[in-house]
Amino acid sequence: MPRTTWPLTAAGIAGIVLAGAAVAPAGAAPTTAGWGRPATSDRTDPAEAKRVDSVPTPKLDWYACYGTAECATVQLPLDYDKPTGATTEVAVLRVKARDQKNRIGSLFVNPGGPGGSGTDLALAAPYFLGDDLLDRFDIVGVDPRGIAASENLKCFPSVKDQTKAYAGLNVAFPWTKAEEKAYVDSAKAVGKACSSTGKPLSGAMSTAEVARDMDVLRRAVGDKLLTYLGFSYGTALGQYYANMFPDRVRAIVVDGVLNPDAWVGQGKARNQLQETRLASADGAYKALREILKRCESAGPDACALAAGDPVTAVETVTKRLRKKPLVIEDPDTGETYTVSYADYVGAMLSGLYSPYGYDDIIGITADLLVLTAPAAATAARRAEARTALAHRAATAAGQQARRAYDFPYDNGLETFLGVDCTDAYHPKDAASWPALAAKQDARTPYFGRLWAWITAPCARNTWTVRDSDAYTGPFDKRTSAPVLVVGNYWDPATNYQGAVTSAALLPNSRLLSSDNWGHTAYGTSACVTGAIDAYLVKGTLPAKGTVCVGDVQPFAEPAATAAGERMTATKGDLVRRAAPARGEPKRLPPVVAPLPAVGTLTVR
Repeated sequence: MPRTTWPLTAAGIAGIVLAGAAVAPAGAAPTTAGWGRPATSDRTDPAEAKRVDSVPTPKLDWYACYGTAECATVQLPLDYDKPTGATTEVAVLRVKARDQKNRIGSLFVNPGGPGGSGTDLALAAPYFLGDDLLDRFDIVGVDPRGIAASENLKCFPSVKDQTKAYAGLNVAFPWTKAEEKAYVDSAKAVGKACSSTGKPLSGAMSTAEVARDMDVLRRAVGDKLLTYLGFSYGTALGQYYANMFPDRVRAIVVDGVLNPDAWVGQGKARNQLQETRLASADGAYKALREILKRCESAGPDACALAAGDPVTAVETVTKRLRKKPLVIEDPDTGETYTVSYADYVGAMLSGLYSPYGYDDIIGITADLLVLTAPAAATAARRAEARTALAHRAATAAGQQARRAYDFPYDNGLETFLGVDCTDAYHPKDAASWPALAAKQDARTPYFGRLWAWITAPCARNTWTVRDSDAYTGPFDKRTSAPVLVVGNYWDPATNYQGAVTSAALLPNSRLLSSDNWGHTAYGTSACVTGAIDAYLVKGTLPAKGTVCVGDVQPFAEPAATAAGERMTATKGDLVRRAAPARGEPKRLPPVVAPLPAVGTLTVR
């Protein structure tokens, strides 16, 4: 009997580019007053400068790829303290500016993760970036070392060995004592494998190494200063670069922000769960409660749960599923599916990633409320709920099957861990996770346990490989141009407070807040998209205190600019599509959030 949950998906809306001030010359650095001489900034540490500047500027041997792009690979130092030593291959893809005559330079992009493919994001750029960015920049995506088209991290000698080790991880999060034990055992197996078989790459994947790679590649594409747009974990990469190379910044935008101090774990916080520091669950729980509050206000005509108390409805479903998972049968195929409490929580988180996901949360809850009830509903309503839920489960199961760990080797989890476990401090013993996760769940219901379990393989007693050159701060450097920090009030993965604290850390930054739904803000309104595009192209910052409003709000008619869904196509799919013409609606960027579970639940 298959177990299932619903994968994290997101809907998107169009971004509209706003007009702005005069355009800067190529390579110029913005100041808060517009373009001109770079602002006074901190200097790159001499030791750090020596590391990257000792590497000769690579020659990128571009070749045509995917019909609309150019690709290249480059060998970069595995250890920047040994610039002529061992190397690792890094993949780069660019979509050239449409207006080469007025080209400003290159815009480096990163979709998050860690483990997301920068080359995928760059290839998809015409579908989600504003036209001004596509006209004026070569869009450059880099697959960070160990990831995607770059030389791959591989912690196990075979898919068979990997599958055995991963056996306990195939839940959204462990709930029963047996599941917790299996999860801890698998977490230890993965941590030990990546610390042995995964070497040396597993000890050379820190965000600092990727920032160094990006600085060398900045030179390789001919830019004197870096222009960068990063989403989700990509905001950590942007902030690392800004603090490691503060005088090499032309314009950096970070959207869906991780506070780097919380990411790393400073002082006494080093022994805390990373989730305790980042508070992703707090953001998810806050968003869920707001949706349920708005549901009640909207009334039963707009929200099915408003016929009663929406909060009580969610609590009732969770209590019933904790006691006994639900088994449903697809009336079309006869296939049966088990829906557990963890699956339900994962489905709710999935909905929170999308501006339109509130509808999924309400629908799933309403169906489960009927199907888990002793016998209160009519036969017709139970049949309707069973059909709807089975179809959702069947879709999710099909997506899981395509992602199953099988030939070829899938290193998605290992790339996430290769960065996070190397960057950050985590508790010592994986066996402490059940108690720590339960404590987190008591503080932040439903989502606390889910987010807490992500990092169990990072326990310091089992993940022992280290990067001696990992950067741990400070993260308060004054950059040569401002960092635009974008935070979404209702983000379920990167808590809005991460943007607030990151902006407070960076003395030359500007906070742009957004009242939109889903993960990250770019593309959710003309306000956000226009502000980001205007800064990247013209150096014009939004006014202090600006708060944008998302086009899509729960239980309200979406604005006319709402376009539909997040861009999720593969490279192969993109080859067969025609990109939107100038002025046509765009989609949301294909961001990759910090991985909230393994096996049954993915973030895209």
